[in-house]
Amino acid sequence: MRILHTSDWHIGRTFHGHSTLANLGTVLDALADIVRAKSVDVVVVSGDIFDSATPAREAFDVLSRAIRQIRDAGASVVITSGNHDSATRLGFQSEWAGLAGIHVITRPEQFDEPVVIDDEYGPVLFYGIPYLEPALVRHLFPEVEMRRHSQVLGYAMQRIRDDIARRDGARSVVLSHAFVVNVPGADGGAGASAGSGASASEASDVERDITAGGLDLVSVDVFDGPDYVALGHIHGRSTLTPAIRYSGAPLHYSFGEAAKPRGAWLVDLDAAGLDTVEWVDLPVPRPLSILTGELHELLADPALTRAEGDFVSVVLTDQARPNDGMRRIQSRFPYAVALTHQPAIVAEHAAASYAERLHARSDNEVIAGFLEFVRNGVGPSDDEAELIVEIIAEQAGRESTA
Repeated sequence: MRILHTSDWHIGRTFHGHSTLANLGTVLDALADIVRAKSVDVVVVSGDIFDSATPAREAFDVLSRAIRQIRDAGASVVITSGNHDSATRLGFQSEWAGLAGIHVITRPEQFDEPVVIDDEYGPVLFYGIPYLEPALVRHLFPEVEMRRHSQVLGYAMQRIRDDIARRDGARSVVLSHAFVVNVPGADGGAGASAGSGASASEASDVERDITAGGLDLVSVDVFDGPDYVALGHIHGRSTLTPAIRYSGAPLHYSFGEAAKPRGAWLVDLDAAGLDTVEWVDLPVPRPLSILTGELHELLADPALTRAEGDFVSVVLTDQARPNDGMRRIQSRFPYAVALTHQPAIVAEHAAASYAERLHARSDNEVIAGFLEFVRNGVGPSDDEAELIVEIIAEQAGRESTA
């Protein structure tokens, strides 16, 4: 059986005020093309289908088109809900969708009820674990302590392993939406953190944190047992073990993801279980570029022609913040969406008091000193100095005739 693992579509998310629906639609069209070209049997989507619990109609249109094209290309679909999704909305009429080969798993009690899809070697069990917030599901399992995400998933995985054993050890795939760290034995307690050897699942700034003081980190060994575990939540691809992987998001949603490839995992199961896993790239409709330098350099550098059609984040290193910087940047890079000022030279200011800094200074010098202080050591320009002189002279004239 050939499986395509994807996740974190985040349909409806904006990028610095720009809609991503058209670009995501292009990428999901390409996903369906991969299904057809690679003869994929099942597409699994591990949570965060939508970016909001209340998606707009246009977001549902994008989802419907993507699923329809995947089914037309010949693959079944297994979907679970993530922390951004409304399980109720996403799972609406899932019973009927399942009759058409589109299996949407959003109810907490479904995690050990597999979707069974057969291939030439027999059944493959697909277990979908929707995002399980401990505070919202612990009442369903009162006999189990569920204060942390690791405890909830530990319980779910044990139930899944028990079910696999009852089915004579059939091949199995698990979908889960969680922050999994590559630290066997870590229980996600107060001593664990994303920095505790968790580099394989590095989060970018777009993942709205589902951790609280390290309580919701989950150890990779919680997922021991299945032939493959398709993870979602982290937006960059990563391999925690050969059989436990994140696919990442199919579209860039943050400049922190700019260097991370976009794609999906192509997973082959043979009669014995996991055979091979191969990465397949997805198109990037509008790349992301981060440009750093002084304004005049960025506007003139011919090497930056490549970035003129990209979404651009600019870090200006001019000693003083240029006037109208974003408009001037957008004159060359029309899709510039973020600008910060980080001067390469930072002026040192004496620790003298305000009264000491003003002592024995003329009005002109006081104003010039103020401008130097607030503009990182850059005093008034010639035009500004001339204007200062005129204003001071005009004020002195008014005072003399008062």
